[in-house]
Amino acid sequence: MSVLLRYTFASAAMPLVGDPGLGLQLKRRGVRVAANDPLLSTWARSAARIQNDAERLTADDVNIILEDAYVPGYRLQNSALASWFSETDSWWFDNVRRNIDRLSTPAKRALAFGLVIAAGDHVLSFDDHTRYLRQPLSNVFRRLWSIEPEPVPGASDSVSTNRMPEDFVTDRATLERYNDLMFLVLPQPYSKGLRQQLGRTAWREEWMRGGDSFWSTLESDRAGRLGSATGTKSQYLRLVERLLERSTHFKLWAVAHVEDGSISSQDLVELMGTFRRVETVYTKDFSELTGTKAVIITA
Repeated sequence: MSVLLRYTFASAAMPLVGDPGLGLQLKRRGVRVAANDPLLSTWARSAARIQNDAERLTADDVNIILEDAYVPGYRLQNSALASWFSETDSWWFDNVRRNIDRLSTPAKRALAFGLVIAAGDHVLSFDDHTRYLRQPLSNVFRRLWSIEPEPVPGASDSVSTNRMPEDFVTDRATLERYNDLMFLVLPQPYSKGLRQQLGRTAWREEWMRGGDSFWSTLESDRAGRLGSATGTKSQYLRLVERLLERSTHFKLWAVAHVEDGSISSQDLVELMGTFRRVETVYTKDFSELTGTKAVIITA
């Protein structure tokens, strides 16, 4: 935000939104935000935070979500849960996922998805030495619901979509209504499968999609697009280039990047400079803590 507030813009498009926090802050300032991500779990949290204007989960909604949450059935509908959670917790996530589909509106379902994802991350944050501090999942869900912030009113007309980034930036609605700023958070390069790259957060996608059989299809859909696996630096930069080629209609680019030694800021500056003049490179050094630097390049 400290970087973006140096510029004037009324709309912002985020092809790979990641965490919805920044988009929500922009919406609070009256900016029209279009947030996109190919992952369903990320899209749901953006829909709850950025697209949702007024809806909240009521106590009755929470009762629907948690109804018979711990009651085991004949077998898990989503057997992939057992690779992440205990048997009792797996039943909770399985039942709650089914109950969420009974909610009355897409916004309420998105809110519920976000709360369950937070509850799951809570569970996975414990190890053998700290597990005794855990609370029952239904209690965690209700606690998270009780501190849920008020939605931001919708005068800014913000949206959340679930598309590949290249399709998002060339969509007609994006071209017409959200073309002032493109804020692109570059994914870290990786060479293995997407599930391995997501690590401990991969459970979110498996829970939302009802299993783990989709990974090969999802990777096939992402092939040759930004966010897919790459083997070399030149291959990764080519994917960035393809997205930038489709994004020349945006008046301002802000490209966020974590410099960890694989792709340098100079690589990105040279690449962006083939399309337009690079204005400023903002850097925050975290090398003593993490060995990385946070970089935002504007053009």
